[in-house]
Amino acid sequence: MEVKLEKQYPLDVDATRAWALLADLKATAACMPGAEITEQLSETSYKGAVKVKVGPATAQFGGTVDVLEKNDGERKVIMRGKGADKSGSSASMDLTAIVAPDPANPAHCVLNGSAAVIVNGKFAQFGGRMMVQVSEMILGQFVENFRQAALALPASAGAATPASAAEPASAAPAAAAPAVAGEINGLAIAWALIKGWFVNLFGKRA
Repeated sequence: MEVKLEKQYPLDVDATRAWALLADLKATAACMPGAEITEQLSETSYKGAVKVKVGPATAQFGGTVDVLEKNDGERKVIMRGKGADKSGSSASMDLTAIVAPDPANPAHCVLNGSAAVIVNGKFAQFGGRMMVQVSEMILGQFVENFRQAALALPASAGAATPASAAEPASAAPAAAAPAVAGEINGLAIAWALIKGWFVNLFGKRA
C-alpha cells in the first residue's frame, strides 16, 4: 500500500538555522520520535532504527537511509529510507524536504515536505486513510521537535553550513537532541487508528 503526503509547516525560525539542522542527517533523525542513526556506512548512507512502544511491549524497525541529493543553494534534501521488523512487515519512504525563507519575515521560514510511503505486512491492513492520519500525527511531533532544535542553535550556526555540508554531522545541531522523545508512543498511534476507524464506519453509514 502506498501513501503520498504533501505538507507545509511554517516555522518561527530563520531559514539559515533550519537548513543547518536539516542538512545534518543525524541531528534531523534525532527530531523524529523513536528514530536514531546507529551507523554511518558512507558519506551519504546510514543505518538506523525506529522504536515503537505500545504499553510494556516495544517493537524495533531496522533499516537504511540514503541521501540521494543535498543542495545547499536550494536548501533541499532528498532521502530514501527502507526498513523492516522481525515479523516481516516492511516500509520504505522517498522524502523531499525544502526550507524556504518567508519573504514577509526573515526570522521565519517554511519547511516543505513531499513523501511517498509504501508499507507491507500488518501495517498495510489499516488502509490508506488511517495511515495518512498516523503519518500526519508523527510528522507533527517531528516538526515541533525540529522547530525547538533549530531555535536552540546559535543565530550564526547556519552560516558555515554550506561550506561544510559534506561533513557527516555538525556538533551544534546534535546538541539539541535531548529534547526529543526516545520512542514513538504506540498508544497514541493506536488511538488515532481507532478514531479513524469509527470515522470511516459512521461516515459510510451516513
